[in-house]
Amino acid sequence: MPRTIAAILMTFMLALSAAPAQSFESATADDTARFLAGLPPSSSSALAALTKEPAWQSHARYFDSIFAREESTHLSKVRSFSKKYLTDKHDTMLYMFSGPDFLYATSFFPNASTYVLAGLEPVGAVPDLAGLGSSVLNGELRNLETSMASLFNFSFFITQNMKTQLRNGPVYGTLPVLYVFLARTGKTIHAVDFVRLDEHGEIQRDEAAAVAIVMDNRTAASGVKIVFSEGSGPQQTLYYFSTNLADGSIERSGFSAFVAKLGPADSLIKSASYLLHRPYFSSARKLLLANSATIVQDDSGIPLAYFEATKWRLQPFGRYAGPIPMFANFYQPRMAELFQSAGPLEFGIGYQWRKNESNLLLAQSGSSLSGDEMTAQAQPDAGAAESAAPSQKKTRRRVESGGSPSLNCRIARVFPFCW
Repeated sequence: MPRTIAAILMTFMLALSAAPAQSFESATADDTARFLAGLPPSSSSALAALTKEPAWQSHARYFDSIFAREESTHLSKVRSFSKKYLTDKHDTMLYMFSGPDFLYATSFFPNASTYVLAGLEPVGAVPDLAGLGSSVLNGELRNLETSMASLFNFSFFITQNMKTQLRNGPVYGTLPVLYVFLARTGKTIHAVDFVRLDEHGEIQRDEAAAVAIVMDNRTAASGVKIVFSEGSGPQQTLYYFSTNLADGSIERSGFSAFVAKLGPADSLIKSASYLLHRPYFSSARKLLLANSATIVQDDSGIPLAYFEATKWRLQPFGRYAGPIPMFANFYQPRMAELFQSAGPLEFGIGYQWRKNESNLLLAQSGSSLSGDEMTAQAQPDAGAAESAAPSQKKTRRRVESGGSPSLNCRIARVFPFCW
């Protein structure tokens, strides 16, 4: 009997000691996302009390200001473009070389059932924020602000900054940035699961992905699956995969098999370091062309030469001034010809991020093309696109082996393609 009583008392004491930890764990993924985004979590959340801290309130004011500016100068105009020109939308949205840029994915294609983002950046983790301590938490909020600054200033992330900021601290990787973008675009998060792809492109649960740094395994495709909705709207799914998209790796990881099962997709490509111009990303290029019904891209995306004139209808918008100097060898004369009749573009995007210097190409497959349109579009000239192959072999080995980056990578530092 004494032993029984002692066991009961011990159980009761352990339950009492565990109660505070359980209250910390009550913060849902949605409350956590809102807190990181500078938005108030639910009043019952363990994070609610932390919103009274001056550091969080300063963080909230900063994000209020910067998202309001982004909405006014870019996002509202992107959505207007989408409503006017992207009328034939599909259930799947692909955004390769994206990093955590859900912000532009949902602005161009708000109604997709499934979003698939992919890049080299680790998935990362968001631990129990209430248990971090005020000084650590405040530092993580500042770090999050800094890591997102380049997207708001230039419409793309800067590799040199993100390389450090996505790997440091208890709150790291793409997941916290995805959380912020989901919360700030009015989404409610219902479920978060860490996943991986097998070699056949099938989704598997993978709790280890929460803490894995996938860059150590260039062929892996570890990721996160986030189920969300906007208001009372239907549930949507966002996948982010940390994986190498270069030839060989994209097949071994199961990523290409996964994408091929999704059906016709709407694809976005921007600030892609002209990787799809290079011979060792031919598999990703072919995958996009084979599985996309619509492609929206700047000139760093798929070269014009690969769009078959009898299959694709091309609509140019903005101004093609050629690549920025560090990518000057990827100039496309036929793009200059095509953009002589380009429509206006009311927002800046890509490396030429200023409003009146940006270019955007809308490519739609299966469209009925007139003879004039076929003449205006580029004819296939794959030989020209592949001519850089010999000079790029060493760069390819460096990308896949984790060695020294290419000259373009060292200068550009452009997220998320080279480290």
